[in-house]
Amino acid sequence: MSEPQLVSSPQFSSPKFSPFFHPLDNLGELKTLNSVRELHAQMVKMPKRGSSVTMDGRMMKNYLEFGDFVSATKVFFVGFSRNYLLWNSFLEEFASFGGDSHEILEVFKELHNKGVEFDSKALTVVLKICLSLMELWLGMEVHACLVKRGFHVDVHLSCALINLYEKCLGIDRANQVFDETPLQEDFLWNTIVMANLRSERWEKALELFRRMQSASAQATDGIMVKLLQACGKLRALNEGKQLHGYVIKFGRLSNTSICNSVVSMYSRNNRLDLARAVFDSMEDHNLASWNSIISSYAVNGRLNGAWDILQKMQSSSFIPDIITWNSILSGHLLQGSYEMVLTSFRNLQKANFKPDSCSITSALQAVIELGCFNLGKEIHGYIMRSNLDYDAYVCTSLVDMYIKNISLDKAEVVFHHSKNKNICAWNSLISGYTYKGLFNNAENLLTQMQGEGIKPDLVTWNSLISGYSMWGHSEEALALMNRIKSLGLTPNVVSWTAMISGCCQNENYMDALQFFIQMQEENVKPNSTTICSLLRACAGPSLLKKGEEIHCFCMRHGFVDDIYVATALIDMYSKGGKLRVAHEVFRKIKEKTLPCWNCMMMGYATYGRGEEVFTLFDSMCKTGIIPDAITFTILLSACKNSGLVMEGWKHFDSMKTYYNITPTIEHYSCMVDLLGKAGFLDEALDFIHAMPQKADASIWGALLSACRIHKDLKIAEIAARNLFRLEPYNSGNYVLMMNIYSSFDRWGDVERLKDSMTSMGVKIPNVWSWTQVGQNIHVFSTEGEPHPEEGEIYFELYQLVSEIRKLGYVPDTHCVLQNIDEKEKEKVLLSHTEKLAMTYGLIKTSDGSPIRVVKNTRICQDCHTAAKYISLARNREIFLRDGGRFHHFMNGECSCHDRW
Repeated sequence: MSEPQLVSSPQFSSPKFSPFFHPLDNLGELKTLNSVRELHAQMVKMPKRGSSVTMDGRMMKNYLEFGDFVSATKVFFVGFSRNYLLWNSFLEEFASFGGDSHEILEVFKELHNKGVEFDSKALTVVLKICLSLMELWLGMEVHACLVKRGFHVDVHLSCALINLYEKCLGIDRANQVFDETPLQEDFLWNTIVMANLRSERWEKALELFRRMQSASAQATDGIMVKLLQACGKLRALNEGKQLHGYVIKFGRLSNTSICNSVVSMYSRNNRLDLARAVFDSMEDHNLASWNSIISSYAVNGRLNGAWDILQKMQSSSFIPDIITWNSILSGHLLQGSYEMVLTSFRNLQKANFKPDSCSITSALQAVIELGCFNLGKEIHGYIMRSNLDYDAYVCTSLVDMYIKNISLDKAEVVFHHSKNKNICAWNSLISGYTYKGLFNNAENLLTQMQGEGIKPDLVTWNSLISGYSMWGHSEEALALMNRIKSLGLTPNVVSWTAMISGCCQNENYMDALQFFIQMQEENVKPNSTTICSLLRACAGPSLLKKGEEIHCFCMRHGFVDDIYVATALIDMYSKGGKLRVAHEVFRKIKEKTLPCWNCMMMGYATYGRGEEVFTLFDSMCKTGIIPDAITFTILLSACKNSGLVMEGWKHFDSMKTYYNITPTIEHYSCMVDLLGKAGFLDEALDFIHAMPQKADASIWGALLSACRIHKDLKIAEIAARNLFRLEPYNSGNYVLMMNIYSSFDRWGDVERLKDSMTSMGVKIPNVWSWTQVGQNIHVFSTEGEPHPEEGEIYFELYQLVSEIRKLGYVPDTHCVLQNIDEKEKEKVLLSHTEKLAMTYGLIKTSDGSPIRVVKNTRICQDCHTAAKYISLARNREIFLRDGGRFHHFMNGECSCHDRW
């Protein structure tokens, strides 16, 4: 139909469609989709009047209003040139009317097949839609088309391709697109840096930023914020300082967000002094600024400082928000101050703030660590009332809490009723099953997880590895490592650390060290967690030489500045008897945390050096670090090992009075031990009866041990009756009571206890001691084959006993629980494994070097006395770790002051 015919056609005879009447003036009268199409046809034929963009925009909106998304998209694709703002507006309008972005791509493909050529702006938007829909193949087709047409030099297209490939194929392919782009403008540099930051390629992002400076490209404020955060995560202090210099050089200090990130970066690099200097130099502070510096103080253990800044914040007319409180909670949590986490949680509620998911997860973590699961159930109730159970992190924390409370059934209920569980929740329950040794349940849940379309990640497999390793199934753990490889995954440092940590928890220390060797053979670099686990392995059996080797490894690879590694080194050297080295490591730590102070104090407390413990405690308090329940357990242990009764009472009373810490069963046990070993047995018994908590085996065990020292048979029998009721199958309690009976020549009672053990099936476990000579460990056991050099050892031991007899040693035959003559008892005493280990150490080590012995049960009175005389006779230090504590023998004295 010709144009005159179209105009005079009856269907267009209405005045509103007159060629002299502009159609846009009457768009409000359009009633049907056909009328819109008729108007569109007439507009195409008519001379253009006014803005074509406006006309096309009104026409597209009409199509959208009548649900014709295909026509609306076609109008936009074949219209006049668009800018990016109009494209974004169209996409928003398209979505607001319920359009599906897939339809846009279908129209694009249809038009492309018909030969329609699109400009770079249209293709850029198509790539963005491909990104949002994860349509990789279409995106790659567009890329191929771009290369053919020469559009690959367009910076916006390159940016769109970088974002598409980063999300769909990985950051390496995105980096390749960047490298192949000839024209690298500022926008493109910022895009590729941000892509690497999103993919957590922190080092690559920093490298690109350096290249960016060489190309004289300017980074956006958002990029600077993210780069500073990356330096914090990498602990890259030098790079962070360079970024700070860049900020100063280009006048970005007026940007509060950037300054806040600088504060956070210095904080995460343990440079609180620089963080505070930047904060104080800021012209303007916003709420985020205050939260940033408060968080910095909190996570670095300077909680008193955090509270001081909080007060200044309030005096500056800033009102703390939930983020402020969450920073305080996180700080207490990171420092292990779990009581303070719960105290701050209550204060948060008193300040009329509603705890959010972050607050709840911190509180639940504290509940887990403290074992106060009744409070955890109350928090669970709050979660249900506040509809916070939708949060995946809250769900995971609840599952974890019930698992740690040995309530797998409740954990399962929470898990299965969770509306929004992520892979972390699945992993948590799998971890709970493996932690309890329920590997069939774990495998079944893994199958269910895969059936629901959730692909197990390395965390899933690492949970299984850790469980198998912890339960002593090292072969199964290794088999899982091979299974991971067969699935195309690569076991990472967490996988190997899970194996090492699991072995340490199960006291398979030699396996842990062997796995570390295999880990290095596979070129997997350890992290600080790996090192801490290894040092725990060396501290466990007092493998001091191995521990020293790991210390050297730490120095070569820069781990010594890590606070957790430093704390583990203190623990390892303390348990190995090298308190001077432990204190030297402690002294070099710049920002000491509460666990660090606790560890050093525990080292001194173990060896009965109470005065050093109290000096450290006073120094710690002066730094503003608040003691926790563990600190007071250490203080009371120092008092009991040093016989400081009045000092013990002072610290015990101060817990509730000054620090609002409720004494736990561990604190009561320390007090009973302190009173008992000091000879106040009646007071100790009265203290037990007055306790607000029911006495457990640790309480009665401490009292029974004190009765052995002071030979109080009456109270010993009271303690023993309670122990036999609470721990009927613990052979150590029977042996200790038999020792007390034998010291009174009550052989009938000794036999009665032996008969009782036999009738109940209680057996005394194999007793062993070992010592390390060179790289070899020599074990002396009451069962199994004798040591190959047994003859030489006994010959030396007979001479040694003769030698120490001249110094005053008298064998304590009461340690022999057999009714035989005294000479036979003395022969039995010579076969005690700790004597054989000490003697072998004297034979095989050079003069002056310490002897180190590990024993799996408590050292007997006779061996303890003999060790003191041997240290005097041979002028040797002897370090002996028994089933109860450490003993350091030197010059005829023991660090325990005979209070063991």
